[in-house]
This record gives sequence, structure tokens and C-alpha cells, in this order.
Amino acid sequence: MNNPKTSKNKLKTIVVLPAYNASSTLKQTINDISRDVVDEIILVDDGSTDETLEIAKKLKLLVYKHDCNRGYGANQKTCYNLALQKSADIVVMIHPDYQYDPKLIRYFVEFIANGYFDVMLGSRIRSRQEALAKGMPLYKYVSNRFLTILENAVTGQNLSEWHTGMRAYKKEVLEQVDYKNNSNDFVFDTQMLFKIIEKRFSIGEIPVPVRYFPEASSINFRRSVWYGLGTLFECFKYLFKRIL
Repeated sequence: MNNPKTSKNKLKTIVVLPAYNASSTLKQTINDISRDVVDEIILVDDGSTDETLEIAKKLKLLVYKHDCNRGYGANQKTCYNLALQKSADIVVMIHPDYQYDPKLIRYFVEFIANGYFDVMLGSRIRSRQEALAKGMPLYKYVSNRFLTILENAVTGQNLSEWHTGMRAYKKEVLEQVDYKNNSNDFVFDTQMLFKIIEKRFSIGEIPVPVRYFPEASSINFRRSVWYGLGTLFECFKYLFKRIL
């Protein structure tokens, strides 16, 4: 593939980081982002109680702070609004908890810049053995696989993971998908994919290493259950629309 940085009509790439209490992993995440591919990095702090905001400023990121904790989905809404305001052609969303490898951003960008896909997802699910060996809790692996299989069945897709925190979008996707009316909670990501599929945008995947460790953010079991129920509800909503 051609490097989009050397293209005559270079596309502006902005990385957005929806952050909440990410002080222990933020610097490591930023250090692994290739600046020859990325033009700007925006961090939206969702009411962190640690030093996330201070570290982001020291790293000279473009920083926006919510006045209180509004939720993961609300954080992403602000991220995408700011990226579009800054005329991004490609927007890469990655969690700043270092659970996903920022070095892979260049490949996400290349697939979109060269016209292969409109959306790119980073899939952590290559084998059960790898996912569990790298620390993914068994209940999360099982629920991830169950929900992904169900979501594929109702949409006709064949994605290996619907529940990834590393995604890239060309600007037309964000302009045409009504993400502002999505949930302010974690089910935001699921709603995004359903809306993307409804708009018939193409989706590609890249395998990313599984990295679970104490500093990486992760929703607890109770929140995971609510997330799963919310995902099931989105599946039924999608099916209901198709029937009508």
C-alpha cells in the first residue's frame, strides 16, 4: 500500500482519545503513535479524578475537558465533533489505556486512505487460547463471542469482533451516521456499527494483540451485564426495522 503521508492529496488524520483516569498509560499510548501518519491528537477528558488532564497538556495534545463524567458515549461524541470541526478526513479512535497497540494506526489509515474500506476495526479475537492467555476474562470472552455471533446473524456481517475500542472512520461516515443521538454509555459503539451497516458503508478489520493488565481500563461485571442487555436490545431494534 502507498503511505498516505506521501500522497499528493494527503488526507488529514486525527486520532481521538476518549479518556477517563488514564494517567498511568497515556504517555505510553502517545509515544507509540506515529507522527508521520497522524496530523493531530485530541484528548477528551471525561471528568477524570487523576492526573490525565495535566499529563495530556504536558504532552502538548489538543485537550478538551468535560465538566463532569458524562459517559463513554458522550466522550466519543465530543471527540468526533472536535475532529470534524478541525477538518479531519480520517478519524482514528483508540482507548488511551494501552490495551490496543497504537503502532497499528498507520495500517488503519492506509486501508481507508487507499479506498479499500470506509471503516476499520481492530479485532482482538483470533483464538480463544490467545485471548485468555493475554488476560481477557473468560466471561468477557464468552459474552464477546456470543454477542458478536448474534450481531453478525442479524446484520448479515461476518466480523470477528463488534466490541473493540480501536476504530477508524473516514469523515463521510461520521458526517452521515447520526452518532449524536447514540447512547452516552458503552452501548454507543454497538449503535455506531448498526448505523454504519444501515448506511451500507464498508467495514474492514485488522488483528490487534490482546493486552489486559491492571492499569488498562475495563468495565466491571455489573456494567458488562448491562452492556450485554443493551446490545441485545439494539439487535432487536435492528431486526424490527428490517421487518418493517
